[in-house]
Amino acid sequence: MGGKGRRVREVTDPLLDLVRWHSEPVVAQTLRSTVAAVISYVVALLLSSEPAPLTAPLTALLVVQVTLYTTLTTSVRRVNAVVVGVLIAIGFSSLVGLTWWSLGLIILASLVIGRFVRAGEFVPEVAISAMLVLGVTTTRVAATAWDRVLETLIGAVVGLLFNMLFVPPLWVQPASEAIEGLAARMSRLLLSLGEEMTGHTPVAEAAARLHEARQLDHDIVQVDESLRQAEDSLRLNPRVKEGLLSRVVLRTGLDTLEISAVVLRTACRTLTDLAKARTDEPLFSPALATALQELFGHMARAVESFAVLITTQVSANAEEAEERLAQELAASRESREIVAHLLLDGVQEHPRQWQLHGALLAEIDRILDEMDVAKRSERLVEELNRQAREQREKYPLVDKLRARLRLGRQGRQGHRTTDAAH
Repeated sequence: MGGKGRRVREVTDPLLDLVRWHSEPVVAQTLRSTVAAVISYVVALLLSSEPAPLTAPLTALLVVQVTLYTTLTTSVRRVNAVVVGVLIAIGFSSLVGLTWWSLGLIILASLVIGRFVRAGEFVPEVAISAMLVLGVTTTRVAATAWDRVLETLIGAVVGLLFNMLFVPPLWVQPASEAIEGLAARMSRLLLSLGEEMTGHTPVAEAAARLHEARQLDHDIVQVDESLRQAEDSLRLNPRVKEGLLSRVVLRTGLDTLEISAVVLRTACRTLTDLAKARTDEPLFSPALATALQELFGHMARAVESFAVLITTQVSANAEEAEERLAQELAASRESREIVAHLLLDGVQEHPRQWQLHGALLAEIDRILDEMDVAKRSERLVEELNRQAREQREKYPLVDKLRARLRLGRQGRQGHRTTDAAH
C-alpha cells in the first residue's frame, strides 16, 4: 500500500509541476510574445520596403503583455515614442548632418521631449528612433522614417489584436493564492506566539518570532506584485463583469492584512522586550498565558477566514467565510476581555513593565479592529466611491456620455409606461 502511494506521488508530482509551469505568467507571456512577433514580421515583410523589418517584431515583443490593459497602454506609449523620435530626426536632418555634436544634441533633445510627451518607460526609444533615422543619408530620411513608423504600427497593432482575439488569462487566482499564503504565515506566527505564552520564553526564541514577523514585509511586497498583475488583468477584460469590485475587494483586503502584519510585528517586539526584562521567569502567570494562547488561536483563525473571504468569488462561499470570520472575531473579543482583566490584576499585583502589558493589549485591539466585518464593508464603499469619483474627474466626457445614455433609457422606459397606461 505504501509503495503504491509512493508511485502515485511520483506520477502526480511531475504532472502538477507541468500544470503549474503552464499557468506561470512568464510562460504565458513567452509563448504569446513569440507568436505575435512572428506574425508581425510576416506582415511587415508584405507592407514595408525594408528587406528585414525587425522593428515590427521588436515592437510586438515589447507590446504583448500578460494582460490586455498593459498591452494597450504599452502600445500607445511605444508608438508615441517612435513617432516623436522620427519627427525629431526629420527636423534635425533638414538642418544638420550626422556629427558627434549633432548626435549628442539629438539624444539630449529626444530624452527631454520624451519626458514631456509621457512616453513612460519608452523614453529611450525616442532617442533610438531619432538616431536610426538620422543615421541614414539625407535622401533616405523620409523613406526610413516612414518605414520605421509603419513597422512600429504593425508590431503594435498585431500585438494588440493578438491579445484582443486571444484574451490573456485572468491572474486573479495566483493573487488570491498569494494573499491566502500571506494570511497562513501570519496565522502560524500567531499560533507560535500563543505557544510561547506558556512556560519560560527565552530571549532568543522571542527574537526569532520578531525576525519572522519582520519577514512578512518581504512577503507583502511579493503579494503586492502579484495583485498588481491581477488588477491589470481585470481591466478592459471582456470576460469580467465586475472588474472594479473585484479589484477593490482584493486591494482593500491586502491593505488590511498589511496593516495587521505591521501591528503583529510591533506585538512581537513588545513580547521580545518583555522576555528581555524577565529572563528568569515566565512572561505571564499560568492563567493569563492560557487566556493569551486561546486569544491568539482565535485571531489566527480569524486571519485565515478573512483571507478566504476576500479571495472567494462565489457569493455563497463568501457568506460562509464572512460568517466564520464574524464568529472568530466574536470569540477573539470575548477572550480579549478575559485577557484584559487578567492583565489588570497582574499589573496591580506586580506593576513591573506595566507599559508593555498595555501596549500588547492595544496591539491586539488594532488587529481585531482592522478585520472587523462592518469596518471592511465601510472601507469597500468608500473605496468604490473614490474610484468612481476619480474616473469621473479623469474622463469627464465619458461620464457625460454615460449620463445621457442613462437619461435616454429612462425616457424610453417612461414612454413605454405611458403607452401601456393608454
